[in-house]
Amino acid sequence: MVSKKKLLLIVVITVLITAFATYTFGNFALVKSGDKVLVSESDFNKLKLYEQKYNKFEKLISHAKENFLYEADENVMLEGGLKGMLNALGDPYTEYMTPKEFNSLLEQTKGSYEGIGVYVTPSDDNRIMVVAPIEDTPAEKAGLRTGDKIIKVNGTEYTADKMDDAIKIMKGMPNTSVTLTILRLDKDGKPENFDVEVMREKIRLVTVKSSMLENNIGYIRITTFDEQTAADFKAQYSALEKQGMQGLVIDLRYNPGGLIDTAVEITDMLIGEGFVTYTQTKSGEKEYYDSDKNKIAIPYVLLVNEGSASASEIMSGAVKDTKSGTLIGTKTFGKGIVQRIQRFGTDGSGVKMTISEYFTPNGVNIHGIGIEPDITLELNPDTEGYGSEYYSTDNQLQKAAELIKEKLTNR
Repeated sequence: MVSKKKLLLIVVITVLITAFATYTFGNFALVKSGDKVLVSESDFNKLKLYEQKYNKFEKLISHAKENFLYEADENVMLEGGLKGMLNALGDPYTEYMTPKEFNSLLEQTKGSYEGIGVYVTPSDDNRIMVVAPIEDTPAEKAGLRTGDKIIKVNGTEYTADKMDDAIKIMKGMPNTSVTLTILRLDKDGKPENFDVEVMREKIRLVTVKSSMLENNIGYIRITTFDEQTAADFKAQYSALEKQGMQGLVIDLRYNPGGLIDTAVEITDMLIGEGFVTYTQTKSGEKEYYDSDKNKIAIPYVLLVNEGSASASEIMSGAVKDTKSGTLIGTKTFGKGIVQRIQRFGTDGSGVKMTISEYFTPNGVNIHGIGIEPDITLELNPDTEGYGSEYYSTDNQLQKAAELIKEKLTNR
């Protein structure tokens, strides 16, 4: 038996501070008796354990309210505590998200959001590194490149542990600008800093673009894998077929990834019967992503580079291991872990957490390593962009077309 005041204090601490705890208020059998609340001995012992475990949180909040020079908002502190718990795990891909942040992430997977159009990740030196600017977005038009490090946003310095705060500022209303301070290595490998002003836009992602090259070789560029990408890929593949396509180049250069299921659905068209990838959790539980026997009957090439990451590497790894097609370009980024995104609580907040690592069909995990292409070829530095309109200077695309032409000739 415990006093009602004492019990409520314990429960408040438990509910507010321990969102990750197995037990919450609803798990306890409570019986009110006058001004007392009766609980079973086992539940009481659990409550005492929680009080002991999280008492320091409550004391710290009280201490800040009493002594902090400025305003100490309890809700802000609690939210910061939730973020801090996951940040302490040391995984840059695992984070607690406020309702606004969670909704923003969901918007991106659906294909539109407001901002500058860039994918970033923490670097080894705790900087915010550009994985890739999204094609035809303000970030690309402003000249951001894979490997650039964003060291300041609007004059304020941000490190990777404050990446979420930096992203909040980079996003914003269309037709407003944000100034980024970029750290980039020059052609001699020396670091140089410069500012670039980027105008925010409503980013409507067009993730699949296609055209027909000479010799009836189709070209499809996939910029990222969102909810609409698989359907768009199939539609544009079908349109190229109707134009007499005999070979295909799939361009994954600077594709930072996206939804695994989308990448698997497209890869299923390419590799035949087997599996595209499998994931494995810390407990050893495996999940296989199967591929049926149906596959395209024309020769194809994947173009990859250091900006091809995550879901792009799932596709690339499956194609390379099954020898279904040929990879041309440079070594991929090297992200071989999987995050689960889910709502957390009733307030609209969410959690993105690394829950497994993925493996290619041959059982290779490429995290931190990347995938070496079948044919390594550095991009012509004079190439200004990607796609059929840059064919005359894009030596990687030219090589892909030549290889397909050879295969068609030798059939």
